[in-house]
Amino acid sequence: MHPDKYSTWKQLQWKPPEFVRAPGGPPFNVAISHVRLGGRAAFMGKVGDDEFGNDLILTLNKEKVQTRAVKIDESSKTAVSYMRIKFEDGKMKAETKIECAEDSLYSTELNLAVLKEARIFHFNSEVLTSPSMHSALFKAINFSKKFGGLIFFDLNLPLPLWESREKTREVIRKAWNEANIVEVTKQELEFLLDEDYYERRRNYRPQYYAESFEQTKGRRDYYHYTKEEISSLWHDQMKMLFVTDGTLRIHYYAREFDGVVVGTEDVLITPFTCDRTGSGMLWWQDALERQLRFAIAAGIISQWTIGAVRGFPTESATQNLKEQVYVPSMW
Repeated sequence: MHPDKYSTWKQLQWKPPEFVRAPGGPPFNVAISHVRLGGRAAFMGKVGDDEFGNDLILTLNKEKVQTRAVKIDESSKTAVSYMRIKFEDGKMKAETKIECAEDSLYSTELNLAVLKEARIFHFNSEVLTSPSMHSALFKAINFSKKFGGLIFFDLNLPLPLWESREKTREVIRKAWNEANIVEVTKQELEFLLDEDYYERRRNYRPQYYAESFEQTKGRRDYYHYTKEEISSLWHDQMKMLFVTDGTLRIHYYAREFDGVVVGTEDVLITPFTCDRTGSGMLWWQDALERQLRFAIAAGIISQWTIGAVRGFPTESATQNLKEQVYVPSMW
């Protein structure tokens, strides 16, 4: 394909030259995608002094993500924990004996200079599944708030937290109540809400009802929860709540307003398989919706290339696609 064809809607390449392969996890990917979309980001954490850890740091540096807050630990390994298997009451259990490097960042190892510069401190609930990281996490949150930063909690529920609503709420409650901006998926929102709300949404009939609606009702729904329905999840420090439904829709809630930005249907070969973080945070509704449309376009490109390469678009590539998905009258 011609190298410029990636910017056209129907000729989007599978391996555009501007995309990058990312070997890390969600926070790693968020940092890289944020920089590639024109922002500035610093990554805070710990890796082992091994091939994998060095490769992660090298990739971040190549992508212009600041790494001065990343600690290198010679005594632990990246992504390798040592476990002890034991039997109690006839059941097999595992306990951690030696933690992997990324789960052993101590509160005394936080880089306060980086936290002082950061306008937004971003984290997800994976860090909450490691009790040893709680001290460092909440100390970083306190310092970030002290320096005037906003706290962004990307829920991203790991599998162990899906066991029960009560257990999940217990684990995430403290972090949730500290967050100024929260992002959840539609499925995560319904998991946290009571069953009555889910039944109401499932039985929702659109205003303009068609006979064919019953045949397609189970595929995708377009229900927008009211602020009253999500009030149990809101707290005084929260400024913005985002509810994502793939690239199809992004629902947003602020103190003064709420609404939804319409995108486009997910790419069929890779539904719900890609991180789509990258939206800008603004407190004016019109400007917010512009940024959310930009984020949807970035998510479309990133998802479209997931089968061949872990793709993160540049700002220009996203802007080009946005202008084709949304005509000026929709901006």
